[in-house]
Amino acid sequence: MTHRIPPDRGGLFQSAIAGLITTMVGFVASFAVVLSGLFQVGASVEQAASGLLILSVCVGLSTMVLSLRYRVPISIAWSTPGAAMLAALAPGVFGFNQAVGAFVVSGALIVLSGLVPSLHRLLTRIPVPIAQGMLAGVLIPLCLKPFTAVATIPMPALGILLVFLLGLRIVPKFAVALSMLAAVGFGLWHIGRTATWDSLEVLPQLHWVSPEFSWQAIASISIPLFVVTMASQNIPGVAVLGSFGYTVPWRASMLVTGVGSASGAFFGGHAINLAAITAALAAGEQAGPEPRLRWRAAASSGVFYLVFGALSALIVSVASASPEGLFQAAAGLALLATLANALLGAMSDSIWRLSALATVLVAAGNLTLFGIGGAFWALVAGLLTHFIVERSVRR
Repeated sequence: MTHRIPPDRGGLFQSAIAGLITTMVGFVASFAVVLSGLFQVGASVEQAASGLLILSVCVGLSTMVLSLRYRVPISIAWSTPGAAMLAALAPGVFGFNQAVGAFVVSGALIVLSGLVPSLHRLLTRIPVPIAQGMLAGVLIPLCLKPFTAVATIPMPALGILLVFLLGLRIVPKFAVALSMLAAVGFGLWHIGRTATWDSLEVLPQLHWVSPEFSWQAIASISIPLFVVTMASQNIPGVAVLGSFGYTVPWRASMLVTGVGSASGAFFGGHAINLAAITAALAAGEQAGPEPRLRWRAAASSGVFYLVFGALSALIVSVASASPEGLFQAAAGLALLATLANALLGAMSDSIWRLSALATVLVAAGNLTLFGIGGAFWALVAGLLTHFIVERSVRR
């Protein structure tokens, strides 16, 4: 005799599976990008592990709070484009304490975007080609890593490339996650070959980082991190949920993610935001037949983020003990689709094409003036180019 699962219990199980998939895709597909960004701004191995842990905790708790409170499948994620922006900064320009101070300011700006309607309206007026051009520019150096790594670590680099390509051919949705797992596998193989198992840390720990505030770090990190997080994550995240018929509580979402970003910064986290890419996984039909109950998928995703966060110390230990450039290469593969979309968004409008190109090139070249990094100057260059050349031609 077969036993049928009651409808509600079956729907709950389906929601839990959707939540697990949402977490796996969000965590596994981009943790290497986060680590690359934190290491680039001076984080130690312990501080990077603490950053990954606090980001997982903040993402998990924020997702559960918002989805339970509003009964909407609101998924929160860490800012992958923001981490890529950090990874594109010149090394050694800022200490990690200064970077943390900039993270706090960025979190405060997110809070303000929820409290001050005029700031939200100002954000929506940032030209899409300029914002996408800045994102594309900061992604280009990182997306080159999978190919330049072939010269220094040929077997692991070619291995993760092959896994990525086969994944695109067989299971496209999980190609990035598979390449990340392949990088972890090569890292474990390297650790076993060099007998460095004793260097691995298993128990996660939070490490307090005292922030230092400098106007150079605020201009180089806070403002670009805020802009790229809002333009590439929060605003698209609202649109994705809207396409499924859900209304996102903007003020509450910005307050929760802004406070989460600012408080998590003291332990090494850079920023959290509304999920854009993985939002559909918890809001679509795979999350359950009843749209009004799909919030359970998002809530379960938050629980799984807490579970995955418990592995943060082990993940960072494997990454730091792996061949140099391996996880940067994996991070580059994870961002290829984002780079392609950013380039398309930057060049889609002929009126803004020249200024978008200037933005891409300045950001990719990581121009640094007066101690301020390339992402900020890319925004300035793009806007100036438009007002000097394109606007007058249009008139």
